[in-house]
Amino acid sequence: MVHKAKSDQKEAEAFVKKVGEKIRVLRVEQGLSQEKLGELAELNSNYIGQIERGEKSISVFTLKKIAEGLSLSLEQLFRIVDPADREDALGEMIELMVKRPVHEHAKALAVLKAALDWKETT
Repeated sequence: MVHKAKSDQKEAEAFVKKVGEKIRVLRVEQGLSQEKLGELAELNSNYIGQIERGEKSISVFTLKKIAEGLSLSLEQLFRIVDPADREDALGEMIELMVKRPVHEHAKALAVLKAALDWKETT
């Protein structure tokens, strides 16, 4: 059992680091400083830095506050942090979108809608 506990701890640390890195990327993409995100999320900017560096494991409520500070829903943030692993075209589309900056998602959606509307009229 000890080996499983160590494995779980390493996996947890890696996930906390991944979450922090994704939050940093999203913050930078939106042109926000740690101070501004802290203000928007009602969290201390030093705490934001610790989260981004993977030094702090945070509660779901804190994650929700950060998501809102980034103008995202918790669902959107989870999709970015840990997208569903799908082996179909939808999974491939999700993977492509997760790699793009959030501000491009609306543009891609507009293109997809236009393509689908065009297909229905032909």
